[in-house]
Amino acid sequence: MKSFIYILFVCTLLVACNTTRNKNAVEKTNTTIDNDTIKISNEALEYEVIIIEPGFNTWLATTAKQEGYYSQSYLENRNIQFVNAWNTRVLNPSLYDPNLYEMPINYQYGIDYGYDVNYKIYNYFIFFQQKYKQQLTSFIPRN
Repeated sequence: MKSFIYILFVCTLLVACNTTRNKNAVEKTNTTIDNDTIKISNEALEYEVIIIEPGFNTWLATTAKQEGYYSQSYLENRNIQFVNAWNTRVLNPSLYDPNLYEMPINYQYGIDYGYDVNYKIYNYFIFFQQKYKQQLTSFIPRN
């Protein structure tokens, strides 16, 4: 389970990084990343989710549906679909941008990650699809 969290962290970190930026842009990005870090952990289940994506924290607070809008089962079902699509794209770097889909995500059906984790992961997938103009499933990403 910890690998899922670290993989998500590394993926978002790598997507956010760009080696062609100048020094001033990198400094601004670091500031944004520091302000846009969301950390979720549960010692009982031994997992930790760290999402570092410029703009995600603001998007989550201003654009996403409020917590409680979706049921946990709805979020779990969508997350399974998003993770399966994500992992398929990771395994096909010739078809999908390997800079966006670098590492697989270990999210398992049947494990109760709790509402907060499912809510934030679901909204990260929506944010990711809108920001990078991707469509992971047949569902059109809406906030």
